[in-house]
Amino acid sequence: MERFGFSSDTRQPVILTIPGLNNSGPGHWQTLWEEKRGDCERVDLGSWASPNRNAWVTRLDAAIRQANGPVILAAHSLGCMAVAWWGALQSQAYGWPVTGALLVAPPDCDRMETPETIGGFGPTPRAQLPFPSILVGSRDDPYIFFERAHSIGKNWGSEFIDAGHAGHINADSGLGDWQFGQSLVDRLIDNAQEQASAMRQMRPAVPLAQQQERKPGRVAARI
Repeated sequence: MERFGFSSDTRQPVILTIPGLNNSGPGHWQTLWEEKRGDCERVDLGSWASPNRNAWVTRLDAAIRQANGPVILAAHSLGCMAVAWWGALQSQAYGWPVTGALLVAPPDCDRMETPETIGGFGPTPRAQLPFPSILVGSRDDPYIFFERAHSIGKNWGSEFIDAGHAGHINADSGLGDWQFGQSLVDRLIDNAQEQASAMRQMRPAVPLAQQQERKPGRVAARI
């Protein structure tokens, strides 16, 4: 792990999909990504119908650590809140091991009418996330006002994407495998790899004497 930020690890990042309340079913874009892409793995947060914030964050943390390499998070709905709380509670260097996140349709857990099943994830963290992120909001999402989604994205330091009238951006939205969402994830992957390449180029050169000592069959001269 790099102390000050992005790692020079150029491996292809793994995409961890993080569903929301009641998990993501067969027609959800997260499920379709897992079936069609070779780089997606679902995080089993457990207790899908009665989520607990601390338990979800703990399971997410374990999945990130087990990945043992660059990670992109692709979260939907309440899964976005788990990511935000992970970012607020963990002290990762900026951009490593999580190198980016796509946050789709986070719910507003701070409204008075918020269902008790998700209210425990409030208050919504306001801290900037320790990795690049893209937040996608819909103009007719029943779980959050569009302006509120934009405000949350600003607090988190996320690039905000207007999805138009797409409901909760789930299986009911008829997105299929959501090619546009995949293009956003691919942008995050490209950015992570560019940062890794830049880190490699910034590494100090190995002194010539050390290079000579490392050559096979050569014995360093003694003075």
